[in-house]
Amino acid sequence: MTQSAHAARVRLSAAALAVAGILFVLYPAIRPFSDEASLHGAAAFASTEWLVAHVLAIVAFTLLPLGLLGLHGTVRQAVAERHAYGAVVLSLIGTGLTVPFYGAEAYGLYAIGQAAVRQQNAALLTQVAVVRSGAGLVIFLVGLLLLAMAAVMAAIAVWNSGRYPKGSGIPMAVGVGLYVPQFFWTQPFRVAHGVLVAVGCLWIAVGVWSQGKAP
Repeated sequence: MTQSAHAARVRLSAAALAVAGILFVLYPAIRPFSDEASLHGAAAFASTEWLVAHVLAIVAFTLLPLGLLGLHGTVRQAVAERHAYGAVVLSLIGTGLTVPFYGAEAYGLYAIGQAAVRQQNAALLTQVAVVRSGAGLVIFLVGLLLLAMAAVMAAIAVWNSGRYPKGSGIPMAVGVGLYVPQFFWTQPFRVAHGVLVAVGCLWIAVGVWSQGKAP
């Protein structure tokens, strides 16, 4: 591969990570919040905002491994390269296990909400718990755990790389690590959490972009 082609790929990865960070903020900002047990909750599920927000989350998680791939392409030290490679692998697996749950949230709950609104029957919202439970929930949690491990490995790679500010990987590691508890927070705190993840993604993306040039 030529140096210019390598630089282009690295910068594409940086752009993917930056976009992912922005989408991690837009998801909780756009997502409607409600009691999820009344017709008001059904209207939230049936809204365009609900569908768009969850699709943005799916895109954000999908772009995350692409961004970490660029990080891997810019580190050379053996220890940093090993951790960066592990971050890419774990993020790919974690994303594959995470996004199906967001798909169920996006399209399954959207369909349930539309049916409840159409029939004016809030009792249909009992099916929401069915969508959010069982094996799908377990797979989702495992996926988020793997993504948290990937973010920590990325932070270690950044720390040992000698090419990035040592602490620039920490915000993303903390943010991704808090993904499970943030589901129990109110919208303002969830948006703040999204901002934390975005800061982490953008900080690394800036560093990756600056490395995406011929030595």
